[in-house]
Amino acid sequence: MRHSELLYVLALLKAEGIGNVIARKLLSHFENPSDIFSAKAKDLAQIHGIGNFRISALKNKSLLKQAEKELVYMQETAVTPLFISDEAFPNRLRQCSDAPVLLFTSGKMNLNEQKVISIVGTRRMTNYGSGFLKEFIQELVPYNPLIVSGFAYGVDIAAHQFAVQNSLQTVGVLAHGLADIYPKVHKKFIRPISENGGLVTEFFSDVAPDKEHFVRRNRIVAGLADATIVIESADRGGSLITANFAFDYSRDVFAVPGRLNDKFSAGCNHLIKCQKAALLTSVADLVYLLNWEQKKNAPAVQKQLFVELKPDEQTLYDTLYKTGKLQLDDLAIHCDLPVHKTAVLLLELELKGLVLPLPGKFFEAI
Repeated sequence: MRHSELLYVLALLKAEGIGNVIARKLLSHFENPSDIFSAKAKDLAQIHGIGNFRISALKNKSLLKQAEKELVYMQETAVTPLFISDEAFPNRLRQCSDAPVLLFTSGKMNLNEQKVISIVGTRRMTNYGSGFLKEFIQELVPYNPLIVSGFAYGVDIAAHQFAVQNSLQTVGVLAHGLADIYPKVHKKFIRPISENGGLVTEFFSDVAPDKEHFVRRNRIVAGLADATIVIESADRGGSLITANFAFDYSRDVFAVPGRLNDKFSAGCNHLIKCQKAALLTSVADLVYLLNWEQKKNAPAVQKQLFVELKPDEQTLYDTLYKTGKLQLDDLAIHCDLPVHKTAVLLLELELKGLVLPLPGKFFEAI
């Protein structure tokens, strides 16, 4: 994104009452971000959801000055912006209906790694949770996933630490701007994390960690990953909110079971009981359900000739054949089909020898 375009996107996001959904609507309606601010009020009023309040907000002359101030901060601190249409913007997050228009990143990271998991849990992690998490991340090393978490106390910061100790890339998603760190005692972890990963936020640099921002952060933690893993959780808490976001995004959710009378296993046990999460006892469970490894010595499926395909099957196959490998969510969007129906159709095509499943929910035509 060019400097001038970024300036107007920042100004747009600074306008009162303009959230991500409205911002995306405006950006798709106008050819250039600057056109939004030069448009006449009557033209803006024609766009659904843009009432007089938002029109007035967009006419605020201080917006560009605020945007310029943010740009200066970004340049001075080496913050990298990721616009939703940029190639480097995380594809998994882009598919979420409430995805942020812009991300601010600091560090060295690839948010489109083939394997990405989020690890969350209670801020008051027990020895049981810590022991499981440490061993779990050690066993993840051969698969080299990107590990995402929320940089909070307890499970979050432990996940980041264990990832660093095992030379795995890790990304912390913040509930505030990059000008400060919450909690402050975690400042010492910024450098080791940034050497093989970094920090991500949707908030401007001067935004404080207000209570409502943590829920917004949680949706990004879930949206960045193929799967969300809950290590420990009471019957209420942010980690359950993150798990519910992941479930609503049609992503895999895993939970570590615990004893019935353990307070910090109540949330995990409930997720498993309600079938919102798969039971997780080891890395093998994750590898199997995410199809990270192809079965060894499995008999090859022979491609059938002159196969008659249903219209939706033909659409899926043609799309894969033309575009190469695609992830399940991306394929569903390309073909304008629900994710669950796409998964069923892909299985049918796999049985007919026309499609090959790959790690990370990718598929390709044979």
